[in-house]
Amino acid sequence: MNTKKRIVALDTETTGMNFYKEPYVNHRLIEIGAVEIIQRRFTGNNFHVYIKPDRKIDSEALKVHGITDNFLSDKPCFKDIADQFLKYIQDSELIIHNAMFDVGFINQELHFLNKKLGSLDTMCSIIDTLKVARKLFPGKKNTLDALCIRYKIKKSPRDLHSAILDAHLLGRLYLLMTGGQESMFVNTETNKKKISTKNKKKKIFKKSSLKILKTTEVEMTAHKQYLAFLKKNHICLWN
Repeated sequence: MNTKKRIVALDTETTGMNFYKEPYVNHRLIEIGAVEIIQRRFTGNNFHVYIKPDRKIDSEALKVHGITDNFLSDKPCFKDIADQFLKYIQDSELIIHNAMFDVGFINQELHFLNKKLGSLDTMCSIIDTLKVARKLFPGKKNTLDALCIRYKIKKSPRDLHSAILDAHLLGRLYLLMTGGQESMFVNTETNKKKISTKNKKKKIFKKSSLKILKTTEVEMTAHKQYLAFLKKNHICLWN
């Protein structure tokens, strides 16, 4: 992975989802949360906005994220934040969990805004951490919650789903999934020394050779006699 590449962990919340067609059909975005990561560090340059949809929030969706129609009544529409959002994600690699869901909703909003604007994947490269997780943990539950538990990521602030909180969790998860270590801060001299020492140990191990011990004629004779004894007593499992 190019550590200098701009990475944006992204998540959304919606008015609900369609279980019989594409999830976004007859539903809209209500929240976008995005977190910037450069050189495996959280920069603090995040994007977070609530969006007023043109429909009511489903009761089941309300139980998930707790965002009410009343709360969204004075929030901007997608067309009001679209330029700001597209500028923010420009020249970035988007990290999304179950990307088909979020990308579908965003593409629908872009389509409503401008039919010639194109889809999200034509503007950014997209990595779906759900697909990555399924390769790492085949046959296991790979929801964001399950992965956070597996990687021991604390979720204490997350009583309900929140796009910006989930984007932070996703960013931490992605760093652990791709590097084995969560690098949230600039490397200190201590960290550099640890890395240097680790590399030296690897080099020393590669240079060393394992001692090869060969069997003697006495040992081979004793082994053959033992096999003959096993065969004679009908307890030999091989010839």
